[in-house]
Amino acid sequence: MQTIFTYMQYPFARYALIVGVLVALCASLLGVTLVLKRFSFIGDGLSHVAFGAIAVASVLQLLLQKMQQAGVLPGLAAMMKNTDSMIIVLPLTILAAVLLLRTGQNAKIKGDAAIAMISVSALAGGYLLMSLFSTSTNLAGDVCSTLFGSQSMLTLRLSDVIFCLILSAITAGLFILFYTRIFAVTFDENFAKAVGTKTSAINLLIAVMIALIIVLAMRLVGSLLVSALIIFPALSAMRVAKSFKNVTVLSVVLAGLSALFGVLLSILLSTPVGATIVIVELLVFFAMSIVGKVKRG
Repeated sequence: MQTIFTYMQYPFARYALIVGVLVALCASLLGVTLVLKRFSFIGDGLSHVAFGAIAVASVLQLLLQKMQQAGVLPGLAAMMKNTDSMIIVLPLTILAAVLLLRTGQNAKIKGDAAIAMISVSALAGGYLLMSLFSTSTNLAGDVCSTLFGSQSMLTLRLSDVIFCLILSAITAGLFILFYTRIFAVTFDENFAKAVGTKTSAINLLIAVMIALIIVLAMRLVGSLLVSALIIFPALSAMRVAKSFKNVTVLSVVLAGLSALFGVLLSILLSTPVGATIVIVELLVFFAMSIVGKVKRG
């Protein structure tokens, strides 16, 4: 505890805790819906798309740097070069989410096939771009950090925390505002459409919210571990709670606690933040499974 209190005196530790908990809370909100709709891997697919978007942003910044050195529109190139890559990653990921939803509703390409097609293409394209237009001498290290997360979580700035707060507030606000419609679409989409609910608009909203969560979680756990933040808390809560509301609330609580302890353990043990949080959530899942069996017994 003394070591933790010592670390909490530094801004980087406080920023990591705030961002980690916020990302986990937002990710867990839609986890129950995705699990019940059998669409769990949309998070995995969009995380691969985000990886490709990060590669595009890196290549674009490299080109802008060369433009600045060549004297071509130096003012614009300098301004764009210093722009946060998330400004590029966020709209591309949202566009992919919309495209994934539309493609998944196609009779010729079902949802799981659409996810596989788009995610693998984005992952391969992103790696190809990073190989052709490498922005550093350690390409393998950059790719590994992007896929599995890195210690950059512990070098967050105040602007990163504010950005996370804004996106988290938007995601949570949308979920609360459209809770009843999301509930209806989750359990019986045909009935919801029959009573006048615009199911296509709600599905589109869910896709956009997932894209926001993916962008938030990329820096925390990397693209390959994002699905764990979305799915694990929901599965853990389902072992104990039964109603949709109770499962959602418990999922949020478990996600927040898992992120809190995961970040603290990562700081104390000097382990990767994302991997530590995922292992904590896996342990919570096993614990909730045991509690659920005892409760039923």
